[in-house]
Order: sequence, then C-alpha cells, then structure tokens
Amino acid sequence: MTSRQDVQQFIGRTALDSEGSKVGKIGKVYMDETTGMPLWVTVATGMFGTRQSFAPLYGAKVSGGEVTLAVSKEQIKDAPNIDDDDQIDASEQDALYRHYADYLRGQQTGYGSGRQAGTQGRDTSGPVTDDAMTRSEEQLRVGTETVEAGRARLRKYVVTENVSTTVPVSHEEVRVEREPITDANRDAALSGQPIGEEEHEVTLRAERPVVAKEAVPVERVRLTTETVTDDAAVNETVRKEQIEEPGVEGNVRDAGR
Repeated sequence: MTSRQDVQQFIGRTALDSEGSKVGKIGKVYMDETTGMPLWVTVATGMFGTRQSFAPLYGAKVSGGEVTLAVSKEQIKDAPNIDDDDQIDASEQDALYRHYADYLRGQQTGYGSGRQAGTQGRDTSGPVTDDAMTRSEEQLRVGTETVEAGRARLRKYVVTENVSTTVPVSHEEVRVEREPITDANRDAALSGQPIGEEEHEVTLRAERPVVAKEAVPVERVRLTTETVTDDAAVNETVRKEQIEEPGVEGNVRDAGR
C-alpha cells in the first residue's frame, strides 16, 4: 500500500490501466480516516475528460509522469457515479467495493476497514494527521479598487448681452457777440463798403460716441478632482464548517483537501 507521504505524487499524473492503456489524468486522492492510508483516486474519463471516475489505488505503480493502476480501463469507466467532494461516505464506498470486488476480494488491501463507521476522526487539512479535527470557515476580506465612474468636460460657448453705459460728449453752439466801436477796432470797422450786404459763416463742431470692441482675457478656469469618502454597504455570504457530535458516519476523505 502506498504511504501517506506519497499521496501528492499521484495528483496530476496520467493514469494507465493494468494493460498500459491511457485512462486519463488523476485529480484527487482519498485516504482512509482510520489508518490515514490512500485508498482511491479519481481519474478524468468520458467525453473531454468531464467525468471523474473512482479507481482503487492498491497495487499502483509510478513511473515517470504516469501511474499504472491494477484494474482495467473498462472497470474504471464503469465505476459508480460518485461526487468527487471532500469525503466518501460508507454507502458510496460500499458501492465502489462491490464494483471492484473481483479485484479486491481476498487481497490484504485494507479496504474493508475503510468501510467501518464510527471510527476516530482525523485532521482533513493534509496527510499529516493527529487526534483532532480542524474546523474552518470563510472570512470576508473587503477591499477597494479604483474604476472609472464618469467624465467631466469643460466647454466654453459665446453668449450675447446688452451693455448700457454713458459717455460725455460736447458740441459747439452759435453765440452772437456785439462790441462797440473803439479806437482799437475803428480801422477794421471802416475797411469795407460803407453800405452793402455781407455774410459770415461759422462751422459748428460736435462730439459723438464711437464704439469699438476688443477681446481681453478675464479669468482662467480648469478642472480638478477631490476625493470624497462615503460608506458603501457590502453584503456577502460566507461558509463555515460545523462539527457534528459523535455518531457521524463516513470514513474516507479527499487527501487533497
């Protein structure tokens, strides 16, 4: 019988039957909870290797990356359909024993003790066992990750508005001034015809508003981000193991768990 220390050498290797024909890949190894010795292996069979078939490990030989089992390929493929979970219960092991009875009958394999109920429990965490059972449970690990939540964009556009203001403007008006004849202006007054017609014209000037527009920078606008922290509720389901009081049946476990 293969020892407990050799369990891991089988997992992932190619299984051959007793005639040397390829069967499939070995997935798991199951051990007797009483003796701790490996008893069964699961082999991927069926279309695309989607079915896990149980085969006895007794008499197996390891060579390179292959494990030669002591039963035929047909026996392995026709084995009872048993879920490859953590443990094989007594009824499932009985079905396997009956299926491989022709091979196992009369041989000192230790498979009979594997079917006894009420045996002492062992640690399911690995091949090194003691007199205690490990109870495990899932714990929630909550963290955060940064993901893109949206985008913000600055866009400027032109609007039109009316602006009202005032500006002072000036203009010229006509004013008539009269001055008496004096010695100072007498010569100018007598320079023309004594009697006749005459016109004088004065150009009047006025200011008017002139509007001009120019574009000038008034401010700069940019986008920045700031971090705001909120509380987010997380709801998740976790599993945990419960240990049942003495009286639980089942004595073969998956050595890979």
